[in-house]
Amino acid sequence: MSNSETMASLDPQPDKSRRTLLLAGTGALGVVGAGFAAWPFYASWKPSAKARVIGAPVEAFIGDLQPGQILRVQWRGQPIGLLRRSEEMISLLPEIEGDLSDPNSDNAEQQPDYAQNQHRSLKPDLLVMNMFCTHLGCVPELITEVGAQPFEQNWKGGFFCPCHKSKFDLAGRVYSGVPAPANMVIPPYSYIDDNTIMIGVDPEGAA
Repeated sequence: MSNSETMASLDPQPDKSRRTLLLAGTGALGVVGAGFAAWPFYASWKPSAKARVIGAPVEAFIGDLQPGQILRVQWRGQPIGLLRRSEEMISLLPEIEGDLSDPNSDNAEQQPDYAQNQHRSLKPDLLVMNMFCTHLGCVPELITEVGAQPFEQNWKGGFFCPCHKSKFDLAGRVYSGVPAPANMVIPPYSYIDDNTIMIGVDPEGAA
């Protein structure tokens, strides 16, 4: 018998009870490690102080908002866009009504009564709108350029959803023949003064 064979035969046989204990210990450490790894995930479910008041109204300063610019804030965990529209943007709204699914905002669930008008807002120049697409909740892109686009030849400016190609005009009204079934949602809001609005509060006297 060679030396190597002799040495191999002299190696101690594994202690099964010790091996079982080591495996159990390793498994326990794995579970503990997984628990620590998952902690940020589970902790994100715990309501923070901010989350507990997330339903509260939100003030937004619009004094510096220029025509064509959009300000994004959060209210109730929803992305709210505040778009300052120029006079040209407002003038284009009637031109595409024949291409829209609900040009008169007849679906009352999509906006308060005071926003059931052509510009879907309290004041024509400022659009306040939930930015979620009404199809599957993607956030459409604001494209203000007027002219032919890859997705629309007669584009007058508006919102285009890259997820499933839904289109909305500069009042958030949905085009016909796209996946989105309804206009984008207008949240309740009111003006505190000319430069500040409150999202989540209807104007005084509004139903």
